Amino acid sequence: MPIGSITRGTTGANRLRRVDRWIAAHPSFRRADDPLVVDLGYGASATTPLELHQRLLKVRSDVEVIGIEIDPERVRVANLSARPGVAFRRGGFEVPLDGDRRPAVIRAFNVLRQYDESQVADAWALMTSRLQPGGVLIEGTCNEVGRVASWADVTPEGAQSFTISLRLADLDVPSIVAERLPKALIHRNVPGERVHALLVDLDRQWAVAAPLSVYGPVQRWIATVQGLRDAGWPVRHGRSRWRLGELSLPWEAVAPRA
Repeated sequence: MPIGSITRGTTGANRLRRVDRWIAAHPSFRRADDPLVVDLGYGASATTPLELHQRLLKVRSDVEVIGIEIDPERVRVANLSARPGVAFRRGGFEVPLDGDRRPAVIRAFNVLRQYDESQVADAWALMTSRLQPGGVLIEGTCNEVGRVASWADVTPEGAQSFTISLRLADLDVPSIVAERLPKALIHRNVPGERVHALLVDLDRQWAVAAPLSVYGPVQRWIATVQGLRDAGWPVRHGRSRWRLGELSLPWEAVAPRA
């Protein structure tokens, strides 16, 4: 039997565009011998697997996307939209695939929100056990229109990084992402926890960079992220990623305290 629970199924066009862009640039996908990507818990329609395939095709013409859902009716409906390179099947965290195939990337977005924090580690372990060598699980959450998102990159060795991705054009404060943190972090946004300290400092740097708003929100965000780095946060990447509204750090920088 599939392992897991049926989600609400909420989905929509372009909702996962930010994480799609992340996957398209990810070494686990680009360097894979078998560029198989699983969209786990895609919801009530085939929208997000189809969009993911379309975006990844621009990077690798041999990409395959398999959408996996627990609800058999969702699978039946999605199969009406199947096309070369995109297939659908029933399953859960066990990630059932034919033969000995293993995915290079598993995307599990807005899936663990309904679970208890204590269940996250086991779900991560089960999903990552199905990855091909060098593969990655991208597990996270976004709002209904995809303008606020965050996720963790997870391997069989554990979580490796944490990423925030925000639409900058109408951003009030970066800590709005607190509402869309991965399940492993969402209840840790309290004083004394690392992720809380990050969001406090992020808002502080955003305020400091306010004068740069006259040059546009992208310049303000770049200054904000640079300010975090200057303050000692181990911020990854550079301006080419920052200008997309992204901020990535090693997982240890935000990991829950015991």
